[in-house]
Amino acid sequence: MEKFIINNQWVTIDEISEIIDQGYLLVLGEEAKIAIQTCREYLDRKMDAEEEIIYGINTGFGSLCDTVISPENLEQLQVNLVRSHACGLGAEVPQFMVKRMLLLKILSLSHGNSGVQLDTVERLMYFFNNDILPLVYEQGSLGASGDLAPLAHLSLPLIGEGEVYYQGKKHHTNELYILLNLKPIRLKSKEGLALLNGTQFMGAYLSFAVTEGKKLWEKWNCIAALSIDAYHGRSNPFDDNVNQIRKQVGQIETARKIRELLSESEICSLPKQHVQDPYAFRCIPQVHGASKDTIDYATLIAEREINAVTDNPTIFPEEDAVVSAGNFHGQPLALIMDFLAIALAELGSISERRVYKLISGTRGLPAFLVANPGLNSGFMIPQYAAASIVSQNKQLCTPASIDSIDSSNGQEDHVSMGANAATKLYRVIENCYSILGIELMNSAQALHFRKPNKTATQLEKLLSKYRADVPFVENDTYLHPLMKKSVNFVKTNNFQND
Repeated sequence: MEKFIINNQWVTIDEISEIIDQGYLLVLGEEAKIAIQTCREYLDRKMDAEEEIIYGINTGFGSLCDTVISPENLEQLQVNLVRSHACGLGAEVPQFMVKRMLLLKILSLSHGNSGVQLDTVERLMYFFNNDILPLVYEQGSLGASGDLAPLAHLSLPLIGEGEVYYQGKKHHTNELYILLNLKPIRLKSKEGLALLNGTQFMGAYLSFAVTEGKKLWEKWNCIAALSIDAYHGRSNPFDDNVNQIRKQVGQIETARKIRELLSESEICSLPKQHVQDPYAFRCIPQVHGASKDTIDYATLIAEREINAVTDNPTIFPEEDAVVSAGNFHGQPLALIMDFLAIALAELGSISERRVYKLISGTRGLPAFLVANPGLNSGFMIPQYAAASIVSQNKQLCTPASIDSIDSSNGQEDHVSMGANAATKLYRVIENCYSILGIELMNSAQALHFRKPNKTATQLEKLLSKYRADVPFVENDTYLHPLMKKSVNFVKTNNFQND
């Protein structure tokens, strides 16, 4: 099995996805081990030698920051912190997302600015490598001071508490420890805070979202190209000259993709009776391109975050400094996740408009894409479904980051609400795949009525593969199963290789 060595190198979004998807084992490199141990040893010496009050290490938390904790209670303080902050509610976080959270927490702690024990990081890696996935809940984080509630649930199994999934079953951690002959980690000073103060819940969702956003953009270009031919659309809006003079990078790239996809299309080369197309076709470069620019910017923000140290206080042994600041604040992630949700929802919005045009009974296509409309309703109602989902996406795009609710008796007086931005974004992505599947159903159905003329070779191959799963609809039938198959097709197939 492939191994990924963590040695404080820059880790890309693509590497994160590869580690998760390919099942890599994590290994700590020597540089990371030394950094972790050096920081912990420095903190131990500092606590033994000084009476200095340091937030979260020998004080309470939040508005209890001025409450000094005696040395003999410092370990109990950290255990109490993890227990008391595990207050998540709502739906369970998907297990694949929990594994991503574990990876990002390990990366953050490996830089040697958090003061954790090497044993603590290695236990988190043991969880990751053996698919021991803590039970975490979606609700409870304000996105500052970090993702406290979800990270508390992620951390409970370290001390032998909480619940985990292992080999497809849910276990109480203490029972699993007996089964695997493991002992709970004894948290030392600062460790509970290092585990809970961080942005790994938000970061996991964001890193996943940018990966899925790139896939959606690629796939939507392919299906939009199918829809262009299905609607007998014009090709000149995708010419290089008209897109170059706009200067927008995403637009230029989108136009190039569409040109390449339709370069061998027989339908595209046919004479057109109409002067121009509706915006849903003509403005694909401008709309898809703007979303691509947003995805690229979100990738930049996500990569910065997964390579960051985001707990508090942070420790700098070489400078003899322990700094209490605000790296746990999720504002950079909250803003970009709200932005990304809007960008992806717009891909769905313009897609639904193409569906609407395809069923309109114009451009030589039968009404609702069925041979005998009237007796058959055909594809009338899938458009309703798409419109409903598009409307829900618009509701989900109300920004979470514009809200803030005072917490911890006013000590934590501005929060990002980035966790809510994260879970909303996840729902938008799921909705986008549903809309994408509906557009493919419609464009494939419409292209049947263009025969014997064909679209481009690459797109014909895609259609052939699609038809193996989703048949042409001759007369009214139970469409829900076909819609589900269509959504699954767009989720699971790599269009670039078709």
